[in-house]
Amino acid sequence: MEGQETESRFVVCINDGGYPDDLKVRTIYQVLPDEAAARSSYLRIVDETGEDYLYPAALFVPIDLPREAQEALLPVEVER
Repeated sequence: MEGQETESRFVVCINDGGYPDDLKVRTIYQVLPDEAAARSSYLRIVDETGEDYLYPAALFVPIDLPREAQEALLPVEVER
């Protein structure tokens, strides 16, 4: 890998891979950094449950989004 990414990465799901409750085709998902998973052709995805899990990278296509779209898709941090 080229180095630590500081910006959020996003992908679009092209195949639910048999996880219809967790992944929705044509839905945009955030990818969390996980170099070990990437070496095994997996991505750490924040799925429909709101949790992050490993899924085969072949189920997704990377996409570039404008900053405004990225901010709208990231979870809102709650102040305590």
